[in-house]
Amino acid sequence: MKRSRYTAWLILAVVACGMHCVQPKKSVDLILVNGQFFTADPLNPTVSAVAISADTILAVGTDAEIQKLVTADTKIIDLHGAFAMPGFIEGHGHFIGLGQSLQNLNLLNTKSWDEIVGLAALQVKQATPGAWIEGRGWHQEKWTTDPGPTVNGYPYHDALSSISPSNPIVLFHASGHGLMANTVAMQLAGISRETPDPIGGRIVRDAKGNPIGVFEENAMDLIVGPYTEWENRRSEAQKLLDLEKTVDLAAKTCISHGITSFQDAGSSFWELQQFRRLAESGRLPIRLWAMIGQPKSSEYSKLDNYPQIGLGNKHFTCRSVKAYFDGALGSYGAWLLAPYTDKPGFVGQNTTPIDSVVVLSDQCLQHNLQLCVHGIGDRANQEILNLFEAAFASAPQSAGTDRRWRIEHAQHLDQQDIKRFAQLGVIASMQAIHCTSDAPFVVKRLGVERAKTGAYAWRSLLDSGAHLANGTDAPVESVDPLPCLYAAVTRKRVDTGYEFFPEQKMTREEALFSYTHWNAYAAFEEQEKGTLTPGKLADIVVLSTNLLTCQPEDILQAKVLKTMVGGKFVYEK
Repeated sequence: MKRSRYTAWLILAVVACGMHCVQPKKSVDLILVNGQFFTADPLNPTVSAVAISADTILAVGTDAEIQKLVTADTKIIDLHGAFAMPGFIEGHGHFIGLGQSLQNLNLLNTKSWDEIVGLAALQVKQATPGAWIEGRGWHQEKWTTDPGPTVNGYPYHDALSSISPSNPIVLFHASGHGLMANTVAMQLAGISRETPDPIGGRIVRDAKGNPIGVFEENAMDLIVGPYTEWENRRSEAQKLLDLEKTVDLAAKTCISHGITSFQDAGSSFWELQQFRRLAESGRLPIRLWAMIGQPKSSEYSKLDNYPQIGLGNKHFTCRSVKAYFDGALGSYGAWLLAPYTDKPGFVGQNTTPIDSVVVLSDQCLQHNLQLCVHGIGDRANQEILNLFEAAFASAPQSAGTDRRWRIEHAQHLDQQDIKRFAQLGVIASMQAIHCTSDAPFVVKRLGVERAKTGAYAWRSLLDSGAHLANGTDAPVESVDPLPCLYAAVTRKRVDTGYEFFPEQKMTREEALFSYTHWNAYAAFEEQEKGTLTPGKLADIVVLSTNLLTCQPEDILQAKVLKTMVGGKFVYEK
């Protein structure tokens, strides 16, 4: 397998491990024996037992070796041959969005527009007049029945408006880069046929120029504005209670799926303050690594308070900034070098002016913060790489070169730009599940040649020496890592078996690295997590199936049996 660069930097990052790393003066509080451990450590890849002291791995080895460390106070847990590995690290998701999706109308698995309208109608019956109804997860390309009249595949709002004459409804596209609003919501936003499209956004209209209810990219702000005003009527105490409930739901869901760390792709300064508060008070059961969501220029002074690293016993870190450069492929927002195959003459949206991102990159250099930029289309990725290259060239040598700036998604690349990720040290923060989820419409949007050579090009990036990260973009997709791992090694859809250009697959070992050590590296956390190595945090997931050796289809049937964070089991099936 071609991962020589990864082997090299893993070896450099890991001190020789095994029994020789034991610090005798430390107590052995817990021993896990009789397991099939994948350590993600190339110097000691498979072991059968792990010794833990407090929240840290003390030693790994055979059952016989580790049992020599047992004292009268040591607890021993027999895993009965179960598969165990470093806890999953979600490499790109939306923590608050995940928690909200567990409370609002979840449309992720809907198969038709009629089904969506029916679910919304049930919510209307339960809502008080005037209250907003929110949902997320619909995708017009994944419906199995005809929605009736459409514009670019989007249905008209009429059915949604008829079932809710008193309640505004906003239903966000699965990608988060578009929404559907009913008449009441559009009236509250003051939308009419005369409303102009904002820069970087589109109000989808019919042939006569009338809005059909769909708003793409920056045009979403027209509807989100009055919705946010309604939400802000809550008292500060109620906002805190709601946030804590949302965080709790998100954390519990992650832990039940074996996720011990979550990389949050953009939160407000207020939300970051609450994450820190919860972490420092011991009320954040998962390790949260968060990006500052694209700050306004008026907020740049707040960057003086960052980075914040390892707070709350290493449960909260914020050392990066998130920016948006284009939209999503499914909603025609990805910024392309050539027009969409199924929308001639249109190349997508540049959602944040290049000059604005340049200024933000300067702020990141000044404050020693990672810059993580959303880029999906090949034009967007090319412009971001150009921007990064110019920023690195202008930075003083005293600032060093190990910045690990990231392009979030990097979904569609021009072939000549693939090698630039490794050359510039830019991380391709990709989500394998997007490949198989989007597969039904990618060729339709890009054509065969562009889809084959540049879409979700994991193999090409890895072979060029680039660093990858992996995740689900939850709640855009389910936060469950197992379907994402299956997508990484098969590039097959679960429902139809459709295989999307399999030459770009990851190996089994690469897929597991992509959810452990590679994500830790992408967050500057490879010295403390991502492998089962003495001295690192005891964050471990135990599963029913050996993900390294099982048949690919069996990955989907695996069950999380236990999740450990900091030496303590926080979930047991």
